[in-house]
Amino acid sequence: MNPKPQRVLPTTLALLVSATLCCFPSPALAAGARQTISLDGHWQMEDGKEPAKIPAAFTHTVVVPGLANQAQPPFADVDKFISRENLANRIRSGLSPADWLTNHWQGKVEQNRDYFWYRKTFRAPSPRAAAWLRINKAQFGTAVWLNGQKLGEYSGCFTASQFQLGQAIRWNQENTLDIRIGAHPAMLPDTYPTGSDFEKIKWTPGIYDSVSLSFCDNPVIETLQVAPRVATGEITVQTRLRNTGATSATAVLAHTVKAWKGGRKVATAAPEMVPLQPGEEKVVTQTIKIPDARLWSPEDPFLYVVESKTGGDSVTTRFGMREFRFDAATKRAYLNGKIYYLRGSNITLHRFFEDPLCKDLPWQEAWVRKLLGDLPKKMHWNYFRFCIGPVPDRWLDICDEEGLLIQNEFFVWTGGPGWYKGYSRTHDADEMIRQYKDWMRDNWNHPSVAVWDANNETRDSIFGDRIIPAVRALDLSDRPWENSYNPPAGPNDPVEHHPYLMISGHRDKLKFSMTNLETMDGKPGKGALPSDTNPPLINEYGWLWLNRDGSPTLLTSNVYAQLMGTNVTVRERLDMYAYLLGAKTEFWRAHRQYAGIIHFVYLTCSYPGVYTADHFADVTKLKLDPAFADYMGEAFKPLGVYLNFFQPTLAAGTTRPYKVMLVNDAATPATGKLNLTFEDARGKTAASVTQGFSLKEQGDQSLEIALTAPAAPGRYLLKAAAQPTGKGAARPTISRRWVVIEKH
Repeated sequence: MNPKPQRVLPTTLALLVSATLCCFPSPALAAGARQTISLDGHWQMEDGKEPAKIPAAFTHTVVVPGLANQAQPPFADVDKFISRENLANRIRSGLSPADWLTNHWQGKVEQNRDYFWYRKTFRAPSPRAAAWLRINKAQFGTAVWLNGQKLGEYSGCFTASQFQLGQAIRWNQENTLDIRIGAHPAMLPDTYPTGSDFEKIKWTPGIYDSVSLSFCDNPVIETLQVAPRVATGEITVQTRLRNTGATSATAVLAHTVKAWKGGRKVATAAPEMVPLQPGEEKVVTQTIKIPDARLWSPEDPFLYVVESKTGGDSVTTRFGMREFRFDAATKRAYLNGKIYYLRGSNITLHRFFEDPLCKDLPWQEAWVRKLLGDLPKKMHWNYFRFCIGPVPDRWLDICDEEGLLIQNEFFVWTGGPGWYKGYSRTHDADEMIRQYKDWMRDNWNHPSVAVWDANNETRDSIFGDRIIPAVRALDLSDRPWENSYNPPAGPNDPVEHHPYLMISGHRDKLKFSMTNLETMDGKPGKGALPSDTNPPLINEYGWLWLNRDGSPTLLTSNVYAQLMGTNVTVRERLDMYAYLLGAKTEFWRAHRQYAGIIHFVYLTCSYPGVYTADHFADVTKLKLDPAFADYMGEAFKPLGVYLNFFQPTLAAGTTRPYKVMLVNDAATPATGKLNLTFEDARGKTAASVTQGFSLKEQGDQSLEIALTAPAAPGRYLLKAAAQPTGKGAARPTISRRWVVIEKH
């Protein structure tokens, strides 16, 4: 019998009590230590229409963290909701705009419920001065009752909520906890962020991140932020303290820094006395020297922890010594003071939530670690965008441990002027600012979080004018902000480009041919970027999506019909997909016009009717399509090779020059030999030539190599293979082109 797949268990890192603190409780609770109890696991569940009427009976069960569509027995129509963005897409396909604007502006609800209720009982410990509940993430809107007494509400769908237990808790007794969430996005005000996605078809509610209880004495550590200073080898530690009691208290604030693995003590800070009046809050900022600091990077994801105590409370916070920025002068990204080229992909987890195969995969430890660790390393990726939808906290823990830089995007994709015809949409900026603050608070200690991404493909001045300026200074690490199609908020902030070269083929005649790449220089077209002086990123490209079964998606049916016709096999279509995507990746990397090349998309949903899809042959086992793994694995190697040739045919026996471009993303030089060959259908070499190459660290080189085509007509593979030399040299990087040799 096969064992049941392991879920992500309530590890100490998953049980964040405040948004920035990782607590490691010892087996025997020491005096002044915080006690944290996980509430992850099975909960009772029911649905309803009344916002304040707790169900009399709970007839379903569900696992938390998870989604409501996994409840047993299942609820009918659990995720049937059509968002206004998806309705806008349907208008383009013929739906009446008048009906949409009049009846369905907040979305079309297709289920007979407004709320889901969760219930769990727990036994409280002996009395402590402070006690609170933390829900890391739930959607859509959260309200909490303890023993029948309402504790409060929280509107955020992508950030952590905390509820003081107050007088409602029964110490040393059993307690009943009830949590109500909205069954669909329309249960929150129209101007509140609930997730905007023009291509998302199902909207599944749920408590999709961990839930925990925390208990401590005064003074309480509410939040703690660690900001590394690589140049000086120190950290800035900012601690927010509160006295929740009725009498004055003094915090004896002390910090000890250790290596995360092994626990070696690295540094200590002298205790600081912080007096606090009843109800008073203070923020204390301190600097701690880290001798011989070991820097965090994707190549060496070394982690530290800082143990912090007040005498009544204690927390442990994990961090990495790393700094990340962009520079307008060079238009490059810098990791720990050195140029660092970004290679990677996107994950749209909230689209994967609607996939029939999703189930509990996002909460299985082994599955997530392979998704974010093993496979990205094999694909030579160092950077991901978590696109239009946040991930459970444990995902970022794993990114910290595995070494993956993250562009963390808030779930906003509102489109541009004219997308909502006949309606002028306004935002509640104050609510957006509140939620962006919480979002930053939840994530600012993760070394993997490298970029705050305010939105996706959005044109709205509210982000640059109000939201980013209101929250930016909260991050002591001063991470870059990405503001999509809006002007960048800072002079060195990155700007995004989505060069979908084959987008014309969606509905009309395909105007782009791969042969066009032979004369293109890789620069963004005039007006393609919101700023020509800021560092550009490509974080989407392709427009070639296929479902996992090889069928075109809604956006690519017409593209493949023009590229290949309809009389092709599934394997031929998947091979073409990988071939073209790999060639485009080589092209964008070779021309060095961008700080990073980020492919779209590594993980999303795939079923009939979707707009985009990913590359898994088996998503449950995380088995990539072999052609994708082959072509894109080569295209993203640090030593990149681009064969600038896309002619479909050549005359037999003719000699011509071929341009081969090489890039070296590594911080060390690369030398070796470049082999240019023609291989026949059996893989036998029919013609070849060899030339040396020499690349500086992070350098590039273009070679012109003459080669004579085979005399025998037929289908061939033109291959450029760069083989590094030297001790421990990597395997060759290969660029391939399909070509037919015709009789001269």
